Amino acid sequence: MLARVRSAAVVGLDAVPVDVEIDVSPGIPAFAVVGLPDAAVREARERVRAAIRNAGYEMPPRRITVNLAPADTRKEGPAFDLPIAVGILAATDQVPRAAIEGYLIVGELSLDGTVRPVAGVLSIALAARRWAGRGLLVPEANGPEASIVEDVTVYAVASLGGVARSLRGAQPFSPAGRPGGVPQASDVAEVDFAEVRGQAHARRALEIAAAGAHNVLLLGPPGSGKTMLARRLPTILPPLTHAEAIEVTRIYSIAGHLTRQGSLITVRPFRAPHHATTVPALAGGGAIPRPGEASLAHLGVLFLDELPEFQRRALEALRQPLEEGRVVVSRAHGTVSFPARCMLVAAMNPCPCGFLGDPVRPCVCTPPQRARYLGRVSGPLLDRVDLHVEVPRLSGTALVARTPGESSARVRARIMGARAVQAARGAGAGTAGLTNGTMPPSLVRRWCALGGDASDFLRRAIDRLGLSPRGFHRAIRVARTIADLEGAPEIAVQHVAEAVMYRTLDRPLDPLEGEVR
Repeated sequence: MLARVRSAAVVGLDAVPVDVEIDVSPGIPAFAVVGLPDAAVREARERVRAAIRNAGYEMPPRRITVNLAPADTRKEGPAFDLPIAVGILAATDQVPRAAIEGYLIVGELSLDGTVRPVAGVLSIALAARRWAGRGLLVPEANGPEASIVEDVTVYAVASLGGVARSLRGAQPFSPAGRPGGVPQASDVAEVDFAEVRGQAHARRALEIAAAGAHNVLLLGPPGSGKTMLARRLPTILPPLTHAEAIEVTRIYSIAGHLTRQGSLITVRPFRAPHHATTVPALAGGGAIPRPGEASLAHLGVLFLDELPEFQRRALEALRQPLEEGRVVVSRAHGTVSFPARCMLVAAMNPCPCGFLGDPVRPCVCTPPQRARYLGRVSGPLLDRVDLHVEVPRLSGTALVARTPGESSARVRARIMGARAVQAARGAGAGTAGLTNGTMPPSLVRRWCALGGDASDFLRRAIDRLGLSPRGFHRAIRVARTIADLEGAPEIAVQHVAEAVMYRTLDRPLDPLEGEVR
């Protein structure tokens, strides 16, 4: 007796179809799962046995062989529990075989037959649009998540017994409700830029960074407000479009970070991993590749506080994502790619004690200690950071001032205006969605042409600071963003001068004092 149930496996960020073939034949009772399953899939045998019995159906004492085809695609996770159980019921005529045709089924089973949520349902629902069928059966908790995708009929199921009764015609399947778009995936509280006192220079730099999606390094003593500024950056970024929201939600779905009521993520992610984070956790990877913090911050902000305290290997692993906007993980059984186009916001002290240049507390570090501390962050990584921003200690007058700063809403309005200019420029060149921070060198030459005075100024700055070609291009991109904020069609000298001002760590160090000149 043979039955076939359609299911799906998530590979990287995409879903691929999997046929769950069940053969029930006479012989010594056995239960084998083949088709490159991982440990969680092999353990499905015990869950399925108990779930079928506790749902009130018969687990046949026969030889059962489950094949997950195609056999050369790795199958992982408990999402095949429900299709295996349904296939066994169909193979033993406890539900009609014709009734399961056309359904794509995923779900984990509890021992009592309850269907538990699984990761990656949104990717499966997106892929199901290409597969003609009668509908998608998903766990009840995954229903709102799968229903984000239009043109797919989604049925939310609560138990194996309920699925069997529906397949036998005793009760219809229950369509899943549409999600309400509840904000998730961000640990940003209700904060506003108006709460920031002083720090006009840093506020201006973050506005430029948000307008062009540039990477930022905040450099200042402890307690100067670096973390406060970083956590308010998402509040001035443009809201996610529907397509962007689906893209972000998809990553969180695969990582298993959606809530049980999983719905569309409508806020830009803000990720702030601890400095003890490992390479796979930060950039992505592992024995079974999973999205890392860089991908979880896709289209949002990745905040690395105390940058020099991170593992050197972990920081170097971010070089490719910052340059290309994606993470490519290669393993023996294949290569997967995760999107990682995030804004990097890093914060660090100017020296080990943190008080170099502080007007109140003297620095107690020696020049070699300062040099070693700054040397923990490599030059190639700093080359990929567009703005190096000094955040000095606030004066008492600024701290006790009652006048609030400019609100996030007003700053966001200017940023959206600059983004609109970039979007129009990109649409004309067939590169919609491109920002100044992600502009390739070919378009830098096209859209960031400098006049004679601006070119001469930048040439002198390059000779004095020793900018690398990458640093040169990033300075021009920042100048283009400053011009866009002002509504200027051409890059002028003042735009270039301000952009170069934000290359603090490119200035040579005084060998005696260890200070930036």
